[in-house]
Amino acid sequence: MAALPVYRWHLAPDGYATRRQLRARNLRPGGQGVAAQLERPRRRGPLVAYLYRVDLAKPVRPMTPAKWAALAKANTARRTCPHCRRDAGYVIPPSLGMCVPCAYPEPSDALRSA
Repeated sequence: MAALPVYRWHLAPDGYATRRQLRARNLRPGGQGVAAQLERPRRRGPLVAYLYRVDLAKPVRPMTPAKWAALAKANTARRTCPHCRRDAGYVIPPSLGMCVPCAYPEPSDALRSA
């Protein structure tokens, strides 16, 4: 097995791109393997980014109506409080596990006057 070419950060030749750079161009790797890698030196070991050939990349597949529906359902589930079952209007923080009013209820008036 041949070793991958390694380039220093910001010094990769034209024709290579990371996954994010491909996605910004509406492309995807399309089954090709990693063609090269970038390394950014650090004290605790290098940061590595994998590069793919742009000429072998394929266009991003469009979203189907079923995928749009599944994504909408998942986002609705992330906004629904499991405690009060209401749509919070924002994504429920995983650290709380419920909407903010359920996690931090206001003290009742009876407790305030006592």
